[in-house]
Amino acid sequence: MLLNLLFSGNIKDALITFAMWLPIILLAFSIHESAHALTASWLGDRTARNLGRVTLDPTKHLDLYGFISMLLFGIGWAKPVPIYSRNMKNPKWGMAISALAGPISNLLLGIIFAVVFGIVSANTREIFMVGSILYMAKTPMAYLGLFFFYAASLNISLAVFNMIPIPPFDGSRILYVALPAKLYFKVMKYEQYMGIAVLLIFLLLNRLNISPLSYIVDPIISFVAKLVGA
Repeated sequence: MLLNLLFSGNIKDALITFAMWLPIILLAFSIHESAHALTASWLGDRTARNLGRVTLDPTKHLDLYGFISMLLFGIGWAKPVPIYSRNMKNPKWGMAISALAGPISNLLLGIIFAVVFGIVSANTREIFMVGSILYMAKTPMAYLGLFFFYAASLNISLAVFNMIPIPPFDGSRILYVALPAKLYFKVMKYEQYMGIAVLLIFLLLNRLNISPLSYIVDPIISFVAKLVGA
């Protein structure tokens, strides 16, 4: 993300991109983690609520290293919300539903931003899309459209990324429903190593300017934007 712009020597665009990404990342992380906390509370586990995690205050969810990683490399993390399924009436489904709440909240927010992007781009000739490729002039209105495009892209990317069905991502919690408890916890023993492996793979792809998520995310934004702008 920012690292690629800095290496290109384009300091002005890097600063503008930083100013745009800062609030987008903070909001996306806060929505994601507070959705986990709120849903867990509804299902019987008030641990995260009692810790003040049902809030959009980013300081309650911020992990400094995960935030810096997201800014520089486009992949990062917030402070995990503690969820104890044993406090829920149905531990298996409670864990799965509370895990899904995070990605779903980002997906819905991303679609809202994609709608706004579509409205902005439909009302100016300074920004438009051909297929899933974004073109824009460097004007205030175009930068406004770019902000909403970034906001849609990050939130939908987080939703898709977190649905990877391996630990420690939210998608792995669905395995809690499908697998016997003994097997599930055996898999979760390697959660840390799997997370590091996925992180390293995505960092390598980033350095090679390869973004596998864009093949899913950009067409979604393009479809929504064109639907609204039609």
